[in-house]
Amino acid sequence: MQIDVSARLDGIDFAPKDILTEIIQNVRTIISTTQFSVPLDRRFGIDGTVIDLPLPVAMARISAEVIRAITEYEPRCRVVSVDFESTEATDAEEGHLLPRVSIAIKDEWLESVGGYESI
Repeated sequence: MQIDVSARLDGIDFAPKDILTEIIQNVRTIISTTQFSVPLDRRFGIDGTVIDLPLPVAMARISAEVIRAITEYEPRCRVVSVDFESTEATDAEEGHLLPRVSIAIKDEWLESVGGYESI
């Protein structure tokens, strides 16, 4: 089962109703946070130095950063694909390049909690 996660924040739920909601919220937080903005973990998030790069280069660097950050900070899932909500030149010029990530919950983690039915 693949789950699409956007970088658009919808607010923070401090008591998620289940583990799947928690994982999705964690991934959303990871991909919408710029590195060096979290005081006690400066590596958390996505590298913000891609801002002034050409669009294709920035997209490639952000994709690599998304995979690195999710692998490091949310080990219960794996990245299936990284896409962007809008890649129109006008959106990029305005600074709107939002990643959209497809994730899958890792099988070994699902087995340890009893499958999708239990979450």
